[in-house]
Amino acid sequence: MAPGILALIADLIFVVRFLREPRRFGNAVWFAIALLFTALWLFSLTAGLVWVQVVVLIVVGVVAAMSALVLPWALIANGVVMWRREGHRPANMLSLLAGLAMLGIFVVTLAALVFLRESWLLVLAASALLVSAYLAFVFTALLLYSVLYSRVNRRARADAVIVLGSGLLGDRVPPLLASRLDRGAQVLRRSPDAVVVVSGGRGSDELTSEAAAMASYLENSGVPRSAVLLEDRATTTDENLRFSVDVLHHHGISGRFLAVTNNYHVFRTAVLARRLGLKLDVIGAKTASYFVPSAFLREFVALLVQYKKTNIAVLVVLGGFPPALALATVL
Repeated sequence: MAPGILALIADLIFVVRFLREPRRFGNAVWFAIALLFTALWLFSLTAGLVWVQVVVLIVVGVVAAMSALVLPWALIANGVVMWRREGHRPANMLSLLAGLAMLGIFVVTLAALVFLRESWLLVLAASALLVSAYLAFVFTALLLYSVLYSRVNRRARADAVIVLGSGLLGDRVPPLLASRLDRGAQVLRRSPDAVVVVSGGRGSDELTSEAAAMASYLENSGVPRSAVLLEDRATTTDENLRFSVDVLHHHGISGRFLAVTNNYHVFRTAVLARRLGLKLDVIGAKTASYFVPSAFLREFVALLVQYKKTNIAVLVVLGGFPPALALATVL
């Protein structure tokens, strides 16, 4: 019964937290914990069916092994594609760096197993595995919860829609931003009395403000000009949200607000909105598949930094435990 009780407790904690405030970072962790305990409970129900347990363990082992072998190379390949298509900015190298880091951990672990007499290698491998296990758990939790959160509001109606800017090509709307605008227009069709705020200032390499270009795009897509409000000062996601809500309040508009960004950016935007004290939900637009791995890794790193005190403390404890244990056995 113990696995069932643990699963029930974890599930209840997650459901209560989600219903009270779905935009919490901690919800992602509790969602993963709830899924893990539920899976363990379901596995325990097969106690009398040894062959089922053997099959499950084999499948899990094969999937884990294949992931360890294939995922690093897939990330490296994606990093090369990002480097070629999106330019040589550091942000576009995240999937490449993640793949190389995974290969590095694999090499260190293999070396530790081969050279068992080298105790320092075993300690290094243990520290690397503990740290990488924590990062993998948090990454998986955020990925799964981001998918869940994105689906909750995907068919929602709104009194106002806020489309976040993401940069122009001169004075043209690029595909990434166009997908956000198309998603915003889709919500407007479900909410005929709603207005849309297009948010984005003018970058140093842009011929016009993002807001102006976005407004023109929506007009050409059939959205009435009277339904479009411009916010043309924002240069960050923080400012996009705050300034857009200010524009809506200035026009006396209240009710339910929906912010539109790309699917990989939804949950971090929702977390940011909560931290800013803004009452709005966030929905996502489709993104080119090759762009998603590196982009979501960027979101993952940004969320780790946003909660850096907690994450640094956990990483220091996990990374320092094997050396401390090794030192204690020597003394």
